[in-house]
Parts: sequence; C-alpha cells; structure tokens
Amino acid sequence: MTEISMAQALNIALRDAVKDDDRVLIFGEDVGPLGGVFRVTDGITADFGEERCFDTPLAESGIVGFAVGMAMGGFRPVVEMQFDAFAYPAFEQITSHVAKLRNRTRGALSLPMVIRIPYAGGIGGVEHHCDSSEAYYTHTPGLRVVTPGTPQDAYDLLRDAIDSPDPVIFLEPKCRYWSKEPVSFTRDGAAMDRAIVRREGKDVTLIAYGPMVATALETAEAATAEGWDVEVVDLRSLSPFDDETVTASVRRTGRAVVVHEAAGFGGYGAEVVARVTEQCFHQLHAPVLRVTGLDIPYPPPKLERHQLPDVDRILDTVARLQWNDEPVVAGA
Repeated sequence: MTEISMAQALNIALRDAVKDDDRVLIFGEDVGPLGGVFRVTDGITADFGEERCFDTPLAESGIVGFAVGMAMGGFRPVVEMQFDAFAYPAFEQITSHVAKLRNRTRGALSLPMVIRIPYAGGIGGVEHHCDSSEAYYTHTPGLRVVTPGTPQDAYDLLRDAIDSPDPVIFLEPKCRYWSKEPVSFTRDGAAMDRAIVRREGKDVTLIAYGPMVATALETAEAATAEGWDVEVVDLRSLSPFDDETVTASVRRTGRAVVVHEAAGFGGYGAEVVARVTEQCFHQLHAPVLRVTGLDIPYPPPKLERHQLPDVDRILDTVARLQWNDEPVVAGA
C-alpha cells in the first residue's frame, strides 16, 4: 500500500482503466496536456497519447453529447466537467438522454459512461466554482451517483464506475483532493452501491458522504469529550441508496444526524431522513436531524466558513437529540 492523495488515486484509477480497456477514453476541458485544473489527469496524455486523453472545446453540452455518441458506439468515455456549476449547461443532455436512453430503447442501448464533476466547497472558490448539486442528479432515475470520501474510495469507486454498464455521475469533493492515506489497488473493497461504517459507535449515527466524511469522523472524535460514542456511516453511493447498512446502524444507535454541504431545503438529506424514519421509526429515541449548508446562493470565499457544516454545528445538533428525554446543550 502506498500513501497518496485523492487526486493521485483518481489519476492512477484512470491510468489503470485506460491500460486495461482499449474502449476507455478520457476527454473534457483542459484534461489533456495541462492535466486538468486539479491535475487529476496529469501525464495521461503524455503517456497514452491524444487518442486516449484529449481536450475538447469549452462547451459542456457538447462534451456530454459527444460522450453519448461514443458510448452508443461501444466506447467507455470518461468526461470531466471541470467544476460543479459548469455542468449545468450539460444538464439537459444528462437528464434527457444519458439517464433515459436504456429505457427509451427498451434495453437495446446502454451508456457505459462516467461524468466526473469536482464538487462542493472548502477551496475558497467563487459561486460558479463551488456548488453541491447532488440532489439534481439523484432525483433523476437512470443515473448512478457516487462520491468518494477517502483516497481509497476514490480509486475503488472510479474503477467500478468505469466498468459499470450504466451511466455514473462521479462527484469528486474538491477540498479532499489533497487528503492522503495508504491506498491498495487490489479492488477488493466494498461494492460501488454499498455504504461503509467508517467508525463504530453506540449512541448516535452520523450519516455523511463526500467532503463531509472527514468532518463527521473529526466530530466523532470530539464527541467523546461530551460522553457520546458516535458511529459514522459513509454513504459512498447516493443513488442507489444502501438502506440495509444505514438502517442497521440507526437501529443499533437509536439516533441519527445527516450531514451535507448542500442547502437544507429540498436537499439530499431530506430523502435520507425520510427513509430512515420510515424504516427505523420504532427504534428511534429522537427525530432524525440534519446539518446542512444555508439556504442561500453559494457565498463569497471569505464567508464560506459560515456556509459549511463544521464540528461545532454537528455537535450542537447531536445535543438536540433528546438525551435523557430532554434536549441538552453541548458542554452543559
């Protein structure tokens, strides 16, 4: 095992996929000689040639439309949207064609393609460079939506996404690109559609994904000072949803908090709360709560810290879970 960053793990996953399958093509804005804005495709064009990894015009709808045709023709395109909000011009292609072609053709055609989207905040970017758009994609039947929270998962999930017969929206948490951990390339981890318990606990379950997994783990460690033993579940797959792993955890602990960066109103966490409440109602000791971003357009860089969920906000929410039948204040 080698300690590498998430960006490096993604780069190695792309390289291995290109080596293992001649049908895999990588293209998008500046992914060629430059290696991408975040250098995830660094060196791939130099090592494999422009016929395998190449730049496209700055036209996201055209990038995805081209990828649809390539996938229909038997290739496995992996495209990059560069930034989350840059993907919106391609949204019609994704929802009307990428997600629906298998159903439209009654299974005669599939689209084995991956749309990589660097997403969420934490890098001090301006509004069109930081957004949490997961709910748009998870609300669209026909798409798989996954997001890694660790470098190991970045490698495993991207390899699985490229091998998938279905189109995959691959959300890469920008603020975690430089996080490091030892990574194995054996591909013997959890299946792409399964959640993982990152930390075991007995008092409350924190449900997180993508950029918030590390924050949830940090919160779990801090919670020991308050006397709470916190379990952390990393969803990994946002669609399909792993009800089995999540509900098993909540039934054990009896309490749950969902954490994500996106705005709370109509956010992905609302679906998680609904599913957990419906399936674990009789085991819950308190309502399932959420810690989310604010219901505002993404703020300027200097105000970003107020938008993003942090350890203190999560601990304050855990304190509201009706311990001893009455809400308490953390630290009291």
